[in-house]
Amino acid sequence: MNRYILIHRLRGPAILLLIGVLALLDQAGVINHFWHLFWPLLFITIGVLLLAERAALAGEDLYPPPPYPGAPYPGSPYQGGMDPNAGQAPTQPGSAIVPAPPHDFGNGPTGGQS
Repeated sequence: MNRYILIHRLRGPAILLLIGVLALLDQAGVINHFWHLFWPLLFITIGVLLLAERAALAGEDLYPPPPYPGAPYPGSPYQGGMDPNAGQAPTQPGSAIVPAPPHDFGNGPTGGQS
C-alpha cells in the first residue's frame, strides 16, 4: 500500500482520536471549553494530514519515464504515415557509440599485415 492511501485512510481515525482526547481532558478537568478548543485543533489536524498526503503523492513516481529520450508513452499509435525505421540504413560496426569488434581492425592471425 502506498503512503498516500495510508495517510488518506488515517484521516477519520485521527479526527476520532482528537475528539476522544479532548473529551477525556474535559472530563478530567484539564480543559473547560471542549468545543472552543475542538474547532481549531480539527482544522490543524486536517491541514497537517492534507500536507502529508500531498508530500506522499509528490514523492511517488506515478508515470515512469519513457524507455529512451523521445519515445512516446507505451501503447501510443505512431503519428506518421510510414514506418519510422523504413528508410534508415543498417548501422555500421564501429560507429561512434559502439566500437567495432577487434577482428574488423585487422588483428587477425597475421597481426594486421597482409
